[in-house]
Amino acid sequence: MPVPDLFREGLARGWTTYNGAQLTQDLSLDADVAIIGSGAGGATTAEILSAAGYRVLLIEEGPLKTSNDFKLLEDQAYSSLYQEGLGRMSKGGAITILQGRAVGGTTLINWTSSFRTPDQTLEHWAAEHGVQGHSPAQMAPWFEKMEQRLGVAPWMVPPNANNDVIRKGCEQLGYSWHVIPRNVRGCWNLGYCGMGCPTNAKQSMLVTTIPATLDQGGVLLYLARAERLVIKGDAVVGLECVAMDERCVAPTGRRITVKARHYVLAGGGINSPGLLLRSDAPDPHERLGKRTFLHLVNTSAGQFDDVINPFYGAPQSIYSDHFQWQDGVTGKMSYKLEVPPLHPALAATLLGGFGAENAAHMGSLPYTHAMLALLRDGFHPDSPGGCVELRGDGTPVLDYTVTPYTWEGLRRAFHSMAEIQFAGGAKAVMPVHGDAHYVKTLAEARTLIDGLALELYRTRLSSAHVMGGCAMGEDPKNAVTDSLGRHHQLANLSIHDGSLFPTSIGANPQLSVYGLTAQLATALAERLKNP
Repeated sequence: MPVPDLFREGLARGWTTYNGAQLTQDLSLDADVAIIGSGAGGATTAEILSAAGYRVLLIEEGPLKTSNDFKLLEDQAYSSLYQEGLGRMSKGGAITILQGRAVGGTTLINWTSSFRTPDQTLEHWAAEHGVQGHSPAQMAPWFEKMEQRLGVAPWMVPPNANNDVIRKGCEQLGYSWHVIPRNVRGCWNLGYCGMGCPTNAKQSMLVTTIPATLDQGGVLLYLARAERLVIKGDAVVGLECVAMDERCVAPTGRRITVKARHYVLAGGGINSPGLLLRSDAPDPHERLGKRTFLHLVNTSAGQFDDVINPFYGAPQSIYSDHFQWQDGVTGKMSYKLEVPPLHPALAATLLGGFGAENAAHMGSLPYTHAMLALLRDGFHPDSPGGCVELRGDGTPVLDYTVTPYTWEGLRRAFHSMAEIQFAGGAKAVMPVHGDAHYVKTLAEARTLIDGLALELYRTRLSSAHVMGGCAMGEDPKNAVTDSLGRHHQLANLSIHDGSLFPTSIGANPQLSVYGLTAQLATALAERLKNP
């Protein structure tokens, strides 16, 4: 029996949506609140504001794809659901950046890991970055509200073999490990979360807050790229969008003009600063796009005698924070350990090599495990993050420098991962690096890792978590918005996404965005009652 397509059922009931690719003439729209971006921040905001009675317009650059479109095929998913067709890179091309670009944003294609912002991070923001109102005690009810809304709970199904390596290895070594909370209801445990959920089990914005917004009279505009905010004095007076073709590659020539009382920017940690830069938004203290952080990721591969099949089952269900806070909040670069799924196209790219070497990697894929380290960026003076800039065509790009402080953390992470993999039963381990190969003992791995030239391009680096670039804080000299996400210079513009974070957070960020924006959107709904 096929799974009902919740979104298509809603469209049949009469939801109001506009497909930019199908416009035959220019379009003008108006709303109480225009929200740019339909991911964790934008769609959470849309549900709360529409429930409060405001006319909400939700704007998305990418296409509308629903459960009937999700065929668990990498070529289709990567080209249609990811920023730049999975080709988004740092400015020099050394770091792959995975972000969603479709109705639902990155919530559509993430691996469902749902962590509250660590207390240490929230306390650091208050102490060092002038952030108010987001202490652990103040945030707890908002995290709980969104956990209930989105079915977030520890995954009760036994981990797949890929994840179980962390558990086994940590138990052997006496390191701490825990079960990852996931935002799913009735999950089929397929393991293809990164390609869109065909069963609507993943509680992404596509099946939760966006349908609720449309049921409450909200409007969805998709395949529409927000090009420029029109600014006069201290206010935004309009938004100019360009309609995109069905593949979201080229503008169609049609334009969309939006007028609203209030504008909420929720495009994420590269696109939000990018839109403000394109709009020549006031930036008297040159904070815009600065301190943009990644959870920089390096990876270690392991070979096992037993079948791992790293492409099946919940992609992330076990983690270890054993190394996360060992040196305090501001000590050595630290990291969270998780595993990625290894679907064939992703594995072929990640494991590297050419010809026979790559074929050997792929031939042994069923016996291959991978572990990744999420490096916690931005807590130390030698970890300043990157800067969002505009290319010549106006598209945003992140210029990100990997500092010696960070390289030292990457080397320690390689050591930790190899140690846990061997303790978890690996017969061979390989740091994912252009000069590395599989070795059969921990002693060999330690020698190999210490001898690797940790450099850009040689070390395979990626990130699925972009944070900062529009930092919040009470002092306009150091922040783009105040602690409620209100732009310091523009009275009717708020920012509700991960670009607000003054540092990275040290955990997969989706629940942090949900909780924070639920708090900010609720406060905005109250403010809009008294213009």
